[in-house]
Amino acid sequence: MRRPPDLDRLTQELFAEIESDQVPYEDLYETLLQYYQTPVNLNTATREELRSLLLLSENQISQLLRHREAHGDLLSVYELQSIEGFDLRLIHRVLPFVAVITTDPNATRGGLWQRIAHEENNAFYLRYERVLQQRKGYTPPTLYQGRLTTRYLGSPDKMVLRYRVSHTKDFSLGLVAEKDAGEELRWRPSNGQYGADYVSAHFVLYERGKLKTLALGDYQLQFGQGLLLSSGLGVGKGAETITTLRRSSVGVRAYSSLLENSFFRGGAATYQLTPRVQATAFVSYKKVDANLQQTQDSLAQFDEFFTGLQLTGFHRTPSELANRQQLQETVAGGNLGYTSRSGNLALGFTGLATHFDTPLLKRPEPYNRFEFSGRDNLALGLHYSYVWRNLLLFGETARSSSGGLGTVNGVLASLGPTVDAAVLMRHYDADFHSIYGNAFAENTRSINETGVYLGLKVRPVPRWEVAAYYDQFRFPWLRYRVGAPSAGHDALLRLSFTPNRGSILYVQLRQRTKDRDFRDPNGSVRPMPLPTPQQRRSLLVYYNTNPTPQLELRTRVQASQLRDDEPQPWRRGYVLAQDVSYQLSRYLKLTGRYALFDADDYDSRQYVYEQDILLAVSVPALYGQGTRAYAIAEVRLGRHLTLWLRYAETRYRHQNVIGSGLEEITGSLRSEVKAQMRYKF
Repeated sequence: MRRPPDLDRLTQELFAEIESDQVPYEDLYETLLQYYQTPVNLNTATREELRSLLLLSENQISQLLRHREAHGDLLSVYELQSIEGFDLRLIHRVLPFVAVITTDPNATRGGLWQRIAHEENNAFYLRYERVLQQRKGYTPPTLYQGRLTTRYLGSPDKMVLRYRVSHTKDFSLGLVAEKDAGEELRWRPSNGQYGADYVSAHFVLYERGKLKTLALGDYQLQFGQGLLLSSGLGVGKGAETITTLRRSSVGVRAYSSLLENSFFRGGAATYQLTPRVQATAFVSYKKVDANLQQTQDSLAQFDEFFTGLQLTGFHRTPSELANRQQLQETVAGGNLGYTSRSGNLALGFTGLATHFDTPLLKRPEPYNRFEFSGRDNLALGLHYSYVWRNLLLFGETARSSSGGLGTVNGVLASLGPTVDAAVLMRHYDADFHSIYGNAFAENTRSINETGVYLGLKVRPVPRWEVAAYYDQFRFPWLRYRVGAPSAGHDALLRLSFTPNRGSILYVQLRQRTKDRDFRDPNGSVRPMPLPTPQQRRSLLVYYNTNPTPQLELRTRVQASQLRDDEPQPWRRGYVLAQDVSYQLSRYLKLTGRYALFDADDYDSRQYVYEQDILLAVSVPALYGQGTRAYAIAEVRLGRHLTLWLRYAETRYRHQNVIGSGLEEITGSLRSEVKAQMRYKF
């Protein structure tokens, strides 16, 4: 039986530093869990599939493929020890996500529905969450200027229902229903609501002769370097300075996340035209949230328009409900890919057409001058990857309807058995529009940016590793809260020591400088914005050890300092956290954390990844002064039933109000509970 993945530890190794709660960590988390449930077969995996694990260098992938070609199928995953570049630490890192299968597991398993019924991954999940303190949004409304104040329409309970069954290279079937706190349970098919506010389902078939993939329902797409189509596999800049730079063309992927806006809804298929050429076609039609407005100018080109998509997924108040599924989005396109016989060369062409039934018109702000507007956008792109000796060359270039160009190109090099290096260059015009793209960038989108990234990883002696990167970037046009062209840089250095398989210690330093409009000490912006360099420095010390097979200890110290301009004082924040995990028996596991935090203001807040119940992600923002603690109990009640219980609380000092707006809590304590049941068929 494969051991479950340590997603908390893996997250620590992949991400340099969590600086926002807007990054789709849940999407990456879901992707890693999907690999655990349907592991990559090391005997049949292609180069692209091995790249998608994000854990193997290009040289390690090449060595594995050469070993397979020279010696045939692997008999055990531990045979990897005989391959150059694979040590025990790496093997145990990838072990949860790979398998060695020597026969066709689908050859004698009966019909499709019989295979689904007898699949080991057949599981049903039911989750409940609630904040225990009363928030302002759930209090009775009051009168303000003769009108009732806004309140949430639903209960403070959050509920999630999931069903998922899948098998490697065979099928995937899933259903997700979610009711967020504050939302109502409604049955209004005419409005696209069936009980829970968000419902997602998919059915995907794999390897049916020349039909490689057929997806119905909700799905994601990943081609090239994510310039036009990118799913949740992108990490970008992180503590893993080499392998996470390049993306893999995994094509069509099943979607079962709770993110309500990062997927396609319809159908997609991949067909093997020739032994070397694959074609993918897809179409998506869904309604998305948008704030529709009426034109006040009788001479305007459009009578109705929207200023931007609403991406929160919340529908708790009358105004949020009024924006729900107001915009119809149609997306269609395809990809034509070629792979050489050796697998070293891969080429692809992608086309993507997007249509909104109502035009997009951004607010007439200077920084929006080159943003997408109108109903239609057509984007075309070419991508490539080529392995030559110990080098991987990769890239993608695309053009949108506006005429804007985007390009990202890089090289990964194994300079020796213990040295890896990377160079990546990108340029995205200010009028390059890629709605579903998420290529490597400093910005949250691939637009208005030029940059060069240099990465290095060195293993000078066994058990020691040094990782570093330097990223120089500039923004040719204005950005939000930056009223002039600007520039910046980002640098990281991490020193890691692995004394044994169960322990790791690392120290990490990061420094980032990025221009931002200067604000006076009273918080106001000068009439003529003057961007000044905002500096952020951070330190992270992390130690993970297993004194006994049952006990695991994790200690984390992180601190940062931030200032907007040299005359201004530094604003500081820190977190000291201690985690304890103990396996009392095969039926009960207990996990807990106690943390102290102190941050001068919201800008110096600290994000710390927390362990959570299975399929849930927690990355709270900590600022002010106080403590953060949580406890998790995982209880196995036989072969089929597992329960998770989680309690977490944040206590603030010198603070009588927590949060703002409808999320405001009177008092100094915020606590929440989670409970989840999994039943495996």
